[in-house]
Order: sequence, then C-alpha cells, then structure tokens
Amino acid sequence: MLPKSAFALLTAAMLAAPAFAGDSLVDDAVKQALAKPALEAPTLTLDQAVPAAKVDEFRWFADPAAKGLPLPFHTIEGYGGGAITPIAYLVNGGGKNTAFGYPSVAFSYVNAGSKDLEAFTISETLFNRVELSYGADRFGLGGLRGALLKKGAPDIGSEVWLHNFNARLALIDEGGFGQAWIPAVTIGAHYKYNSDIARINTQLGNALGSIGYRHNSGEDFTLTVSKTFPKVFDRPLILSAGLRESQAADLGILGFSNQWNTTFEGNIVYVPADWLLVAYEFRQKNNPYNTIPGLIGDETNWHAIDVSWLISKHATLVAGVGAFGTLANSEANSAFWLQLKYEF
Repeated sequence: MLPKSAFALLTAAMLAAPAFAGDSLVDDAVKQALAKPALEAPTLTLDQAVPAAKVDEFRWFADPAAKGLPLPFHTIEGYGGGAITPIAYLVNGGGKNTAFGYPSVAFSYVNAGSKDLEAFTISETLFNRVELSYGADRFGLGGLRGALLKKGAPDIGSEVWLHNFNARLALIDEGGFGQAWIPAVTIGAHYKYNSDIARINTQLGNALGSIGYRHNSGEDFTLTVSKTFPKVFDRPLILSAGLRESQAADLGILGFSNQWNTTFEGNIVYVPADWLLVAYEFRQKNNPYNTIPGLIGDETNWHAIDVSWLISKHATLVAGVGAFGTLANSEANSAFWLQLKYEF
C-alpha cells in the first residue's frame, strides 16, 4: 500500500495529466511520488505547546535538569526549612522522574547573647521523595562555663557538639490525587547525638541527672504540612504547620530526658520579588528538665524572622533575628544569624 503522501501526489499527477497521456506519463508520476519522503507531522516547540506564562513552570517537570530556586533553606539541624522549623518541600530534588538530586551545603552562624552556634549542614534528595541530611552543631557555652566556675564546679570546657542525622519522606505531593487543594505532607525521623553532655554531667557530679537528664542521644519525629498560594498580591505565599515528638532539652544541646513531649511548629513564607524572601517562624518548646537556679532555666517558645537574598538558582544568603528565651543560664531574646547555602 502506498504511503498516504505518495498516494496524494499520485492522484494530483494523474488529475493534472492530459487525457491523452500515455502510460509513460503515469509511470513518471508514480516514480516522482515514491521518490518523495512521507510528510512528517509538525513538531511543536515547548513555547508553542505551552502558554508563555507557564513555560518555566512546565519546563521544571519536562526537563529533569532544570533548576528551580534554592528553596527551602537548611535549618540549623540540617533538614529543609527555615532557620528553626521545617517545610514539607524537600531540598534540591532535581525535578520529577529524577533518581538523584544534587547535594546542598550550608554554613550558619547564630549569635545568642553570651552564647553562639555554628552549624555545618549537608543534604541529598533521592528520587525526589527522600531527603537525607546531616547537621553538625557546635554550641559555645559562653557564660555558663564561668557561672559554674563561680559555684566551685570544675571546668566543663567551652563547647558541646550536637550531631543531627535526618531522614524525611515526602508522603503526599502537593496537589496529589488530582486535587489542587491537597498540601504537601512530609514525615521525618531525626537521630541526635551529643558528644559532650555525658562528660559534662559526670564532671558536675550528675547534677543534670538530678533534674531529668538521662541520655546523650535521642530522636525527634516530625510531621510537616505545607501549601503554596501562588497569587497572594500576585506573589507566592507558603504556609507550613507541623508537630514534633521529642525528648530533647534545647534541641539536644543539654541532652535528652525520658519524657516525650509533643509540640507545634510552623512558618509563613512570602516571596515579594524574584530575588527576595521574608519569613516568620514559630517553634513551641517544652521543659523536659527541672531547673537549677542561676544555671538551668525553663525553656520558652522560639520566634524568628528571616530575610533572604536569592542570589541565583544555586545560592542564598539568609539573615535573621530571633527571640529564643532562656538558653541554660541566660536570655537569648536578641539573637541574630546568617546562613550561606549552596545547591550544586
């Protein structure tokens, strides 16, 4: 059977040929028709197939190599979020149908009055579904060391190190099941190991044990829900809320108790310009320990405000201020921090 294109050309040739044309004329028309390749269907470019306003959005899903904005950031514990609370979206996933994202690294510095914290964090997302991360937090004890010396305690040193090993699973995609209203839902498990607190407790004659300290390691479990509203004053607004189950005292910087506490956390993120992001974060705290007057006080809820410069699709610089209440023996209600994050 002739290709449709050849058949059309043959018919045209025959109709155009004079009525008295001989067999040789018809044979020539057939040869010319068969010599021509079949006509190909026109190929639409991405810009032709998708409305201009949606091209960038579509390209992210159509091209796994496409790179979105470097959001979310790393928390000081290493996983995706703001500075102190998680966001359900995973870090640097690489697009749909991609087995591996690319690594992301960050360095954060927090000034908390007489104390300070440096966080070295790295994350990797697999199959756009599982986020693995690690955060090494060095916490400078500041005035706590001197306060203990004044009470006749031995020198406990100037710092503790908290190691955070995190795994998060994107349980439900935003807009899943074909329903636009469905938010992103992510669950997380976070193992924490404090390499110094057991030694400090021993040096203090089990003083921390007397108020609730039991372990130098523990776990947090998180459930986070996030939803993006793309047109709030014509710009994206992201709302996140979640629950945390934890035994940690001050993130684990002061160790872990046997008491599990459920707390609420959340954040509001707004992107007023392509290069600018502002956010508010809230993290409820608990009191797993009793107090030691002048040395260990009650924990209070944390509040933070972040402002970020989205330098490029690979880098962000975040500055923030926070009210962190009591950290051991001093107030940290005028804390500030900086984070530089890079996504490969």
